[in-house]
Amino acid sequence: MKYVHVGINVTNLEKSIAFYSKLFGTDPVKVKPDYAKFLLESPGLNFTLNARQEVSGNQVSHFGFQVASTEEVLAHKDRLEKLGLFADKDEFNTVCCYATQDKFWVRDPDGNEWEFFYTKSDADIPHDEASACCTQDTKAKKQFHRCSS
Repeated sequence: MKYVHVGINVTNLEKSIAFYSKLFGTDPVKVKPDYAKFLLESPGLNFTLNARQEVSGNQVSHFGFQVASTEEVLAHKDRLEKLGLFADKDEFNTVCCYATQDKFWVRDPDGNEWEFFYTKSDADIPHDEASACCTQDTKAKKQFHRCSS
């Protein structure tokens, strides 16, 4: 396999291109009036934006990047803050999905959540009470659990 492919629907292609250019640290390789494509070498990701009239919140649980260390989590957080993308929430030394993790979350213009996380160790419990990671999302009036491993 060369690339994982993820295609998402967006309501404002320009805003989404600006957000994802900052998030990924690169510009799209292709832009059309209703489409944009990012092709990342590391991690190998073919990521496309497809313009739609309407998108309702997070259509998937979430997306994320697993990194090699807490320092790398903090470096990405710092990089994104310098570009104007601020974390919705920080979770350091949190237990989520049977793992102790350090992470932060950002949202794209349509509400899709992205996490940068480092898994420090396995845990015997599914999540901390205070962790937002594996809690039910009640804002969207639907129930699901966000988890990373």
